[in-house]
Amino acid sequence: MKFFLDTANVDEIREAAATGIICGITTNPTLIAKEGRDFKETIIEITSIVDGPISAEVISLEAEGMVREAEDIAAWHPNIVIKIPMTWEGLKAVNVLSKKNIKTNVTLVFNPNQALAAARAGATYVSPFVGRFTDITQDGIALVSDIAEIFSLHDISTQIIAASIRTPMDVFESARAGADIATVPYKVLMQMIKHPLTDIGIERFLADWESVPKK
Repeated sequence: MKFFLDTANVDEIREAAATGIICGITTNPTLIAKEGRDFKETIIEITSIVDGPISAEVISLEAEGMVREAEDIAAWHPNIVIKIPMTWEGLKAVNVLSKKNIKTNVTLVFNPNQALAAARAGATYVSPFVGRFTDITQDGIALVSDIAEIFSLHDISTQIIAASIRTPMDVFESARAGADIATVPYKVLMQMIKHPLTDIGIERFLADWESVPKK
């Protein structure tokens, strides 16, 4: 399973990219608004940091508007993927964009039927929302697992992005459930890497080294 970073903060992206484990970035209008920067300027800067898929979302609700926005945004850089909401109009837009060889990430997926429909419309990626589904007492990881099983059974090439990741356990369970990618907030990425026993081990090694005779 690959890691994408779910953020529009370029400082976080630079720091995470330095590890070599980040393969792409996902953004959304909320994350862009949080940074208080120009949308196009932010996306283009992100493409200069990470050489991988960069998801940028449209805001139109009608298919024609989505397609117009997508064509404009996709022209900014070849790595840009257009995030399209999982709606009837969204499916129409995905169908058109796939025929134009514009990659899409269908977002706000909450059941396997939605994922299957998006894949058949031509989506490059589908994003089931693990955390938000769990918030309403449903099983977000089971959702990922069900989609992965269906895609495998029917030899569907659309990749599954486990989104709305809240905890390191979400990442682990998504990997085990068959997600191709987990898109994680910077905070969760840091939590994944850190472990108290690792810190204790380093402290012990350093303390022991101090006791070694030095010439």
